[in-house]
Amino acid sequence: MSGVIITDPPKADAKDVEALAAYGVATVHEAMGRTGLLGTRLRPVQQDTRVAGTAVTVLSWPGDNLMIHAAVEQCGEGDILVVTTTSPSTDGMFGELFATALQRRGVRGLVIDAGIRDTVELREMGFPAWSAAVSPQGTVKATGGSVNVPVVIGGQVIRPGDVIVADDDGVVCVPRERARRTAEASEAREAKEAGARAAFQEGQLGLDRYGLRETLERLGVSYRTYDEYEREREQDRENESGRGAEQESGRGSGRGPERDGAGS
Repeated sequence: MSGVIITDPPKADAKDVEALAAYGVATVHEAMGRTGLLGTRLRPVQQDTRVAGTAVTVLSWPGDNLMIHAAVEQCGEGDILVVTTTSPSTDGMFGELFATALQRRGVRGLVIDAGIRDTVELREMGFPAWSAAVSPQGTVKATGGSVNVPVVIGGQVIRPGDVIVADDDGVVCVPRERARRTAEASEAREAKEAGARAAFQEGQLGLDRYGLRETLERLGVSYRTYDEYEREREQDRENESGRGAEQESGRGSGRGPERDGAGS
């Protein structure tokens, strides 16, 4: 496997990255029209942590972390390292030594669609990481790959310089050219949710705030008291029992075909 290392990819504006850092993954995902999620396989090794940064991408051979070593050189302040492999892998491709080197360069975290190890040390040193697996299985450094090329995780394309937002809920990618627009949409969504939160604290129901009673009616969903519901169920059972009796009676009284009298 040959590859390429891109040294100067365009990046989202730092101000837009910082603006997105104020919002959770769910909010950003909704603000982009429910797009951008990197699937449900990526889980954090820590809790109560949210980061946002620009992606430095890595495409590696499974079980081989050579290209992560190459990517460290391309990482800088405010970046998040994003790693995937050419075929599925759960090997522990990243650990505390990599995190030490990246933290020294101002990298904000790791997203890897493969295995990670040294999780205790990562939590102790405060280096956030999201991975598809945790495994102590070691790797080799023998096969070429690429750095700062588009990669795919969970069906989502991540380009170098795109914005990665990650928290306890998962990971979302914001295309770099949509970063400012998404930050503005996230702010608007937060304001809308603040209004809903205040209304719910006062006792208002979502059915009324969002006009959902009309939706239920349009879909044919009706209200019944418990007694009404039980009476209807009993009536349905009686009707079903009656139909079964009629069918059984019809089978018991069946008559064979009549003979032709002319031949008797």
